[in-house]
Amino acid sequence: MSIRSLIQDIRFSRSQRVVQVSAGRPAGEAVGEPLIQVCWAQMPQELLREVLVRIEASEDAWPLRKSVVACAGVCRSWRHLTKEIVKAPELSGKLTFPISVKQPGPRDDLVRCFIKRNRSTQTYYLFLGLTHALTDEGKFLLAARKFKRPTCTDYVVSLHVDNMSKGSSNYIGKLRSNFLGTKFTIFDGQPSHLGDKIAKSRSTRLVNLKQVSPRVPAGNYPVAQIQYELNMMGSRGPRRMQCTMDSIPSSSVEPGGVATTQAEFSHNNAELFPSLPFFRSKSNRVESFLSGPLARQKDGVLVLRNKSPRWHEQLQCWCLNFHGRVTVASVKNFQLVASPENGPAGPEHEKIILQFGKVGKDLFTMDYRYPISAFQAFSICLSSFDTKIACE
Repeated sequence: MSIRSLIQDIRFSRSQRVVQVSAGRPAGEAVGEPLIQVCWAQMPQELLREVLVRIEASEDAWPLRKSVVACAGVCRSWRHLTKEIVKAPELSGKLTFPISVKQPGPRDDLVRCFIKRNRSTQTYYLFLGLTHALTDEGKFLLAARKFKRPTCTDYVVSLHVDNMSKGSSNYIGKLRSNFLGTKFTIFDGQPSHLGDKIAKSRSTRLVNLKQVSPRVPAGNYPVAQIQYELNMMGSRGPRRMQCTMDSIPSSSVEPGGVATTQAEFSHNNAELFPSLPFFRSKSNRVESFLSGPLARQKDGVLVLRNKSPRWHEQLQCWCLNFHGRVTVASVKNFQLVASPENGPAGPEHEKIILQFGKVGKDLFTMDYRYPISAFQAFSICLSSFDTKIACE
């Protein structure tokens, strides 16, 4: 049997949802599991690994990556083995599973994405570019919706277009601005490492309240701060911004530097926080949760600054070289590089980590690389959509 016919057989069997309950079902196995999955699970490990390795090596981009995802969804043994074979975006440069949007991008190249804006619903959609063209159908990655509050603005980021609820499993995180729209905080829906500190918030929620202990807090872990410089003199020019990545060390941009990589979504945080008393008075609820080394040492975290543009005399405008990825002049356009906070600037501080620019009325390109993730890059770009009278 060829690899192609095997994949077609797997997809067909999954779509049929044939359910049989065998008399000799092992204790603890879910009732109603498709019998066909049991057959696939009995494939010899050596043969299974060879099949998955060939599928992974033969598929470079979407929609071909659907076969890799289909293999991971066959059964538990296939899923574990597929996760071992499929490398993280840092090494492969490919976004395969949903967790890829929370993992750092590749070190040697930019991941090409684009953002579509829906003005009527105040919704923003992030797509992975499938070709080098500025406009293609793309692969959907994330969606964000803008919510105006009396004193701030929230952008809720989700894996699903139609489900923006903070209590759902699709919730990734949010971006919150201050009243003026000059300062933003990126909140992750789960901690990037055990040292993350949960923020005190009225929106702090419980995960799977009916399934796990009500002592488990989740959501709103601050991972980055974005600040736009005030333009008190009223001088013309592009916006100036600074991003403090609280969950990424400054050494991550240096050769051999490492940033935190999440392996999977945590749907049950009870293992991380087994005995945190959650039901306290409102004034003390989750006020000080955990504090890690990065939270205490601000001078050790990665700081990103926008690359300074040059003034073009003939065009009479500020210019940056986006290498053809941006076609429309806009105050929202920017490129971010690592700021040499603790020493002299080196080659690593010249690499563009994130660039964002306008190519149409409601279409923008977003390219990012290591050590930030698609979620972090998307959140930084969302901050650029807010009107900032004090900055322009």
